[in-house]
Amino acid sequence: MARPDELVFAPLGGVGEIGMNLSIYGIGNRHQRSWMAIDLGVFFGDEEHLPGIDLVMPDVSFLEKERKNLVGLVLTHAHEDHFGAIIDLWPKLQCPIYATRFSAALFEAKCQSERNPPKIPVTVVPSGGRVDIGPFNVEFIPVAHSIPEAHALAIHTEIGTVLHTGDWKIDPTPIIGPPTDERRLRELGDAGLLALIGDSTNAVREGRSPSEADVATTIAELVKAAKGRVAVTTFASNVARIRAVADAARAADREVVVVGRAMDRVVQVARETGHLKGVQNFRSTDVYGHFPADKVLALCTGSQGEPRAALARIANDDHPEITLNKGDCVIFSSRTIPGNEKAVGSIINDLVAQGVEIITDRTHLVHVSGHPRRDELRELIAWTKPQLLIPVHGEALHLHEHAKLAREAGVPRVLVCRNGDLVKLGPGQPGIVDELPAGRLYKDGNILEDAKSRAVVERRRMAFAGCVFVAIAMTEQGELAEDPEVDLVGIPEKNGAGEALDEIVFDVVVSTVEGLPRPRRRDPDALSESVRRAVRAAINEHWGKKPLCLVHAIMV
Repeated sequence: MARPDELVFAPLGGVGEIGMNLSIYGIGNRHQRSWMAIDLGVFFGDEEHLPGIDLVMPDVSFLEKERKNLVGLVLTHAHEDHFGAIIDLWPKLQCPIYATRFSAALFEAKCQSERNPPKIPVTVVPSGGRVDIGPFNVEFIPVAHSIPEAHALAIHTEIGTVLHTGDWKIDPTPIIGPPTDERRLRELGDAGLLALIGDSTNAVREGRSPSEADVATTIAELVKAAKGRVAVTTFASNVARIRAVADAARAADREVVVVGRAMDRVVQVARETGHLKGVQNFRSTDVYGHFPADKVLALCTGSQGEPRAALARIANDDHPEITLNKGDCVIFSSRTIPGNEKAVGSIINDLVAQGVEIITDRTHLVHVSGHPRRDELRELIAWTKPQLLIPVHGEALHLHEHAKLAREAGVPRVLVCRNGDLVKLGPGQPGIVDELPAGRLYKDGNILEDAKSRAVVERRRMAFAGCVFVAIAMTEQGELAEDPEVDLVGIPEKNGAGEALDEIVFDVVVSTVEGLPRPRRRDPDALSESVRRAVRAAINEHWGKKPLCLVHAIMV
């Protein structure tokens, strides 16, 4: 006999890591469940460890298998780490999508910038609204964050109510949109909250995250004091920051020039959805050079050191219309995401070498996080009084510290899980009851590869130790038909004694072929493997690294 219905939760991305968020909730028993997904995000490939990989996405094979039971995908907000994988992965799922107006509009604009995107319908839910999605009643509760219309989701079910916080903070003066809805969150707590699934990003930081209004004050002071041109770079999605920069420019009698397609796209969507109401019109890049130095401000993409973004091109003196000179100022109104330090540092060094003044959050309050610090986490726990807390959205240290804080705050049950853990939330004792498939997909050009992809593994090996290509033509009698062809890619030309490595490899190929018994010489697979082993061993002896070695042997 089937067990009675239970409410379960599983993270398929975003736990033990920051980015690539995907969570699922299920109602039913182990034989039949209805599933609802929340967010479907990416993180960006790391050239050092994943050469050539543009994006990393969660593996959705479990949801693909359960597609007939997948009742919907709900978006908490429109940051790439929460909605950036939809265009690539939605065709595997083909479920309804639910989002508020800004998120839906930004997603539509993102689709329009792609070549031949799939037609993906999105149902718009009002901020503060509720919608029935299969057996789930989902309520969108406004929270402050670094993008308009971020929402925590109250998931109401017959088994109990779960609060999925998404990304949030407590900011009494967020500039754009309402503050986090304390009244509604307290009401959830008073009614009885089964579980809180919460953002852990800043769980290691004491105190509170400063307000966007404090950043706006600092930026206004810096822009007013500047003598030459000013460039401000920030996350394109931070509309509150865009408004703060626009207000600072207007107060200093400067025109704002928007530089970068991502920034242009967000500005257009923010105006269409009313989030930049009353903000002056911005100017296009082609008029930048017509303004005196003290009358213009460039609002740029590229705060994370992206090589083709506006700021990198300006720093390399490679932008067709935007230049900076000695005495000008660049404000980095952003934080450097871990892994991007080298790229950002390179841009800063290039700008400093040109005599440009650099201002970052190391010396001025020009950026604040959109995530809660420890006092805010305690406050949310006090408001909502959850019976169970599960930390998500963080690396192992963040999850551990959030769990420890929750126990100290008196939460009755705290559970730390990993991607793929299926957690029973209720009824009865919560706990991990199963493990679902969870992993990563790599966006490699236009192709999606799984984490075990031969292409990805081999490219990583090639990046470290290069590649040798060998072509051998053999006669039916087992003799070399002509000299082997050898090509070395990404390998030093000479060894420490000054000997040419390609000549050493050539000699090794010939001697290996001639040293094999005739039957093995007439077997292309056996011949290729013998030559491959010999070549790798020879280069390792001379260079200390074993390259990838591809041998093509044919009989003529």
